[in-house]
Amino acid sequence: MFNHLLSLLIWLPIVGAVPVLLAGSGRPNAARWIALLVAILTFVASLYLLPQYNAADAAKQLTEDHLWIAGLNVHYALAVDGISVALILLTTFVGILVIVGAWEVIRVNPHQYMAAMLVLEGLMIGVFCATDALLFYVFFEAMLIPMFILIGVWGGPRRVYATLKFFIYTFFGSIFMLVGLIYLYLKAGSFDLAQLAALPLTMKEQSWLFFAFLIAFAVKVPMVPVHTWLPDAHVEAPTGGSVVLAAVMLKIGGYGFLRFSLPIVPDASEAFAWLVIGLSLIAVVYIGYIALVQEDMKKLVAYSSVAHMGFVTLGIFIAFMLVRGAGNLDAAKLGMQGAMVQMISHGFVSGAMFSCIGVMYDRLHTRQIKDYGGVINVMPWFGFFYVLFAMANSGLPGTSGFVGEFQVVLASFQANPWIAFFAAFTLIIGAAYTLYMVKRVLWGDITNPHVAEMKDINGREWLVLGAFAAAVLALGIWPQPLIHLMDSSVTQLVTQLGNHKI
Repeated sequence: MFNHLLSLLIWLPIVGAVPVLLAGSGRPNAARWIALLVAILTFVASLYLLPQYNAADAAKQLTEDHLWIAGLNVHYALAVDGISVALILLTTFVGILVIVGAWEVIRVNPHQYMAAMLVLEGLMIGVFCATDALLFYVFFEAMLIPMFILIGVWGGPRRVYATLKFFIYTFFGSIFMLVGLIYLYLKAGSFDLAQLAALPLTMKEQSWLFFAFLIAFAVKVPMVPVHTWLPDAHVEAPTGGSVVLAAVMLKIGGYGFLRFSLPIVPDASEAFAWLVIGLSLIAVVYIGYIALVQEDMKKLVAYSSVAHMGFVTLGIFIAFMLVRGAGNLDAAKLGMQGAMVQMISHGFVSGAMFSCIGVMYDRLHTRQIKDYGGVINVMPWFGFFYVLFAMANSGLPGTSGFVGEFQVVLASFQANPWIAFFAAFTLIIGAAYTLYMVKRVLWGDITNPHVAEMKDINGREWLVLGAFAAAVLALGIWPQPLIHLMDSSVTQLVTQLGNHKI
């Protein structure tokens, strides 16, 4: 079993989607229970990664390699490091919660919704396991299909517009990556990521490839100025779609930088690190101000995701300044670790925030902040969770939102105090837009009579929000297990940043 554990994790949810579909719309409860069983089995299987993976060894582990397309030397090649393991566990954890969260909410063709979620889960796990560039690209692109369906079928009134915008943006970026991969294949004769990383490239070649990868992954993160698809996609997506999009899919952009930009084009990544750092700071500060004036709760949290993911790209590329400029490996490692912790933390916090908004929307069928007020008077338990996640979104110490951002700010200070100043500013602006939303939604007198009729969270919602709360607090209070899991992989990445191809 352990020889093919990664394949099991990829294909179990994809194959498990078949009996969910076969249950049909006539047996919705059967479809729901089968989907939940498959999601739980996938999560349990992912837990086996922890005893099987040796965190002290930076080498890729649990490898699988089978010739896939002989004529092109393309392999079905899988392996994981500590970063991959952490992201896979995040994916399978969220996979259960989106199934439970949609249990009573999705009433139109729930079997198709659950099946699309399972297929999406398997494809995302495939992205985190692939060590063949073409296999990575296949999983990377295939993810668009189930998400396209989820938003287009179960989304809001403007779902067609949002779906097309999401698809066009992400597909457009991916085309540049494909061109870059074809160029690399023609030079190396292989799509193996290790061989591509060892391929000698001139600065001109690296520069063109860097921008090909940057466009693809910047759209996915998303970075300014190619972020505009995200608010529309979030607003129109069903709650489960928003949770998966924010908690997992955005992380694939940051993961792509680690697997492609840094090892394959290191010199160009160093030369253009200032560009990525600049765009990251714009996301952290400017997008925070945009979030401050939003009246739609989903759109506000969507913009906050852009700002928080700016910390991920900042932590990754600040490491270049520290390694190659100052030769400070410890600070570079701190920044890279912070970026990785921020990816996992944002998965928990953003997933929880969108789940909370979904709870309110299910009762009042509006996401406008002005339609609420005084919610805590009738939903005290919900108010407890909402305030907790809002504090985490603001970066409060003791929650997961603080750990990664603090590490990135510390590392940035050692690179340039001004970068650290603007990065730390998000703790202020983040608290402003998050707590301003909480104040208007939870506190005060009830002015809308429909709010007075709202019921507090039920057992199913308790389970979803409680699981997210446990994860947010566990990572905030004791981040060491996650840091240890990724430590050797991060150390190897930082060491490789010093390698020159020119």
